[in-house]
Amino acid sequence: MSAHDRGTRSHRQGATPHRRDRSPWHWLLVVPIAVPLLTPLYNRVEPRLWGFPFFYWCQLAFIALGVGTTVLVYTRTRRGR
Repeated sequence: MSAHDRGTRSHRQGATPHRRDRSPWHWLLVVPIAVPLLTPLYNRVEPRLWGFPFFYWCQLAFIALGVGTTVLVYTRTRRGR
């Protein structure tokens, strides 16, 4: 019996395979999802930045937050080569 057959058989018997990609860093990805849902934080016009109301440039800041968070989590959780 090969190693693949043993793994397949144990999976069929109800054993869950062990995942190795779990990391507490992944919880940080909740931040760029949850912050834009808090509309009282940015539901206003003032202060303006270069003539743009706060709402619009805050939305652009949320994009930067999402990109920065994703890059941080990626660099902290990528496996060594």
